[in-house]
Amino acid sequence: MALKLVFMGTPDFSVPALAAIADAGHEIRAVYSQPPRPAGRGMAERLSPVHAKANALGIPVRTPLSLKVEHEQQAFAALETDAAVVIAYGLILPRAVLAAPRFGCFNVHASALPRWRGAAPIHRAIMAGDPETAVMVMRMEEGLDTGPVCLTDRVAIEPNVTTGELHDTLARRGADLIVKALEALEVGSLDCTPQPSEGVTYAAKIEKAESRIDFTRPASEVHNHVRGLSPFPGAWFEASPPDGTPERIKVLRTERIEGSGAPGEALDDRLAIACGTGAVRLVEVQRAGKRAMTAGDFLRGFTIPKGTRLPL
Repeated sequence: MALKLVFMGTPDFSVPALAAIADAGHEIRAVYSQPPRPAGRGMAERLSPVHAKANALGIPVRTPLSLKVEHEQQAFAALETDAAVVIAYGLILPRAVLAAPRFGCFNVHASALPRWRGAAPIHRAIMAGDPETAVMVMRMEEGLDTGPVCLTDRVAIEPNVTTGELHDTLARRGADLIVKALEALEVGSLDCTPQPSEGVTYAAKIEKAESRIDFTRPASEVHNHVRGLSPFPGAWFEASPPDGTPERIKVLRTERIEGSGAPGEALDDRLAIACGTGAVRLVEVQRAGKRAMTAGDFLRGFTIPKGTRLPL
């Protein structure tokens, strides 16, 4: 028997789960997503990825600015659903909303809870050098990602994987996991276990000030910093092209290499840069307003000779 659901999500990460739930035959009575936002050069309003997918599936979409007002809570309750599925929605669900569905609200979270509760779990796991993460289905409570965990799929974090790549893997795995959770919920066999009280960490939102590369840090940390911020917002350093005007150069991919020198020193003519200990080679970079490119393509128009000291 299909469940009657609400789906609540906004970014690309949520789209595979919405599609998988629809394919599984559940009745999605409404999709909630963040309102359209101005985007692009013309600043025209753009639908969220979830909103666009819901339109394609023929599911009605609601875009309230808040769920704290009584009329929105009444409208949510009037849907008379069995459960809500919440994935990177972007609004806090008050108690009245959490209590409205018959079986409650279930969140797909991209970390090995209780590690990396909060807004940026994929970025933070890679930046911290974690060897493993997970995607989890959790029964929601009023606390920030504090609810009991129902299903878990653990995922190794490969040494050179970027946030963008891990994001896509976890989105696919999360879609499969929520479908399994809903199958269990249908037959009354979904068991959820409280999170341990030890090992709690918080994945704070990425701030712009964190994006600048600090070459005084060890090469392992610089490498994790770059891949943790790739492709967005992108870690960067400053350098001057032949015309002498300093530019911010985003670094999207690095590799750790043998080498030593003063932090920020170019060790050769192929973008090997010394760190506090060890060195990294810049493999993929992006100039402002340009496409991402390999180091070789970059160096055809922007030289950083051996011995150059990048600003710290």
